[in-house]
Amino acid sequence: MRIRIATRKSALALWQANHVADALRQLAQVARVELVPLTTRGDEVLDRSLQKIGGKGLFIKELEVAMEAGDADIAVHSMKDVPADMPAGFCIAAVLERANPADALVGRSLRDLAEGARVGSSSLRRQAQLMALRPDLSVQPLRGNVNTRLKKLEDGQYDAIVLACAGLERLGLESHISETFSPDQMLPAAAQGVIGIECVDDRTELLRILKLLGHATTQATTTAERAVAKRLQADCQSPVATFGETDDSTLSLQAMVASPDGRTIIREHISGTADDPEALGIDLASKLLDKGADELLAQIGTDE
Repeated sequence: MRIRIATRKSALALWQANHVADALRQLAQVARVELVPLTTRGDEVLDRSLQKIGGKGLFIKELEVAMEAGDADIAVHSMKDVPADMPAGFCIAAVLERANPADALVGRSLRDLAEGARVGSSSLRRQAQLMALRPDLSVQPLRGNVNTRLKKLEDGQYDAIVLACAGLERLGLESHISETFSPDQMLPAAAQGVIGIECVDDRTELLRILKLLGHATTQATTTAERAVAKRLQADCQSPVATFGETDDSTLSLQAMVASPDGRTIIREHISGTADDPEALGIDLASKLLDKGADELLAQIGTDE
């Protein structure tokens, strides 16, 4: 089978697409793999926040259009960018083994930042948790790919920036990391560090091949974390964080909803069998809702 991979053109997106392509080329069922690089609206509009232009789903829409039109067979994504509600006709066929899920501070460590230091991040999730740790900091918007963000830091626009460890490590840029946040300091986004493969859901033979690349443990944690986000009706830009870990047959899951200023944080955890990760995620989200998470998220929506 010939497989064409739709991908964004950023260095990280191309790394991820090539990573999947290399794995596919190892399969006897795959005769040829090609990349179809595309530019998305999320890549083009850099002067406004993602919340105001439609959320991180803008990074994948053009890739789905290419698959619908028959110009590509699959798309490769950072799963934290994929909305919890998949559009009709599409599915995540497989997720690869999770890389480092943590967030990192680049530029200076948290304790070395001066009072009022400028920290770059356009994520309300990161902003809220950063402000909870250091309310004196000035968190300022930051858009662009990894290298663009690093260049803005180098140019002195920020004193530090927050990036995902996985992206830096995949690009060989881990030497830029000044501090790695623990889950207690900064809980990651749902499925952060996970690469997912999307395709049209009626491609039976293709789906069978793609499932060969799947990683069962990562599938379980990804399903649980995305179930939390879906139940809370949160998108990738909401101040919602969730992280799951497995130990034998047990899945431990924690999640958080916060106000953007970090002053109000609702945090809960749950453990259970890994056999039904979606149910576990829904249960955890319900615990957050019982504590007022929906009112908090609704208030954030009116403030934007």
